[in-house]
Amino acid sequence: MEEVVKEYVRSMKIAAGLNEQLIFNAWDAVSGVAQYTVSRYLRNGILYCSLSSSVVRSRLFPHRDELVEKINAYLREDELFVQDDPSTGLLKGIVLN
Repeated sequence: MEEVVKEYVRSMKIAAGLNEQLIFNAWDAVSGVAQYTVSRYLRNGILYCSLSSSVVRSRLFPHRDELVEKINAYLREDELFVQDDPSTGLLKGIVLN
């Protein structure tokens, strides 16, 4: 069933949009700072997040690589995430603004 759903997502060409939303949801779940996240966008595998608190940003900054690993692990477990989508695959990095 999992492969059927993934094939449907690919055939409808909605994988990129779905993957982007799943990445945003993973950020909220893994980082624990959804309430401080003002905006976010994804470009070339990099997640750009603007945070409303400089204290939160400074605490997260040294843990960016760890967050990328945890978000990617979270995404691998999600059956709707299409890892081999050329436009939005797994995360490569995080930029905190």
